[in-house]
Amino acid sequence: MTSTIAKKLLRQWHKLLGLRRQSPLSWHRDRLREELQERRAANSPLEKLSETADVFFSISRAKYDGFPVRTLPRFSVSHILVYAYMLAKYTSRWAFYRAAAFLCGAPNYGIVREVVNPAKDNKLDEVASRHHIDQLRFKRIGRRLRRVWPLFP
Repeated sequence: MTSTIAKKLLRQWHKLLGLRRQSPLSWHRDRLREELQERRAANSPLEKLSETADVFFSISRAKYDGFPVRTLPRFSVSHILVYAYMLAKYTSRWAFYRAAAFLCGAPNYGIVREVVNPAKDNKLDEVASRHHIDQLRFKRIGRRLRRVWPLFP
């Protein structure tokens, strides 16, 4: 796959996710700095893969939002696992929140577009609050959904 095709695929993927645009540039720099720190602290191979995927996501999202903070590593054989993990991890989270909102009967479940870690109850509360969904119901359904949903660390 050429780099041009990979860039187009990432652009389409970000479009699908439809995350709210974040600005200013400092928001993206702060996220990248946090992810780089977490990457350095990672110990196991899975933790390193996950944190590297988070770094790639931060760079990719910043670029998509119009705030390129760094150059995204070239799509190559050495990075294919990181890109695959990133796509799976964030798409799974995005779909989790949409399914949870649907199962809660949220009237506007289709506008729920989130990728924060749903393994944490406080994140479920934040998402419910942002989208005006009953927090207790959303958390209860989210907890049940976590038992069967393919979430990546």
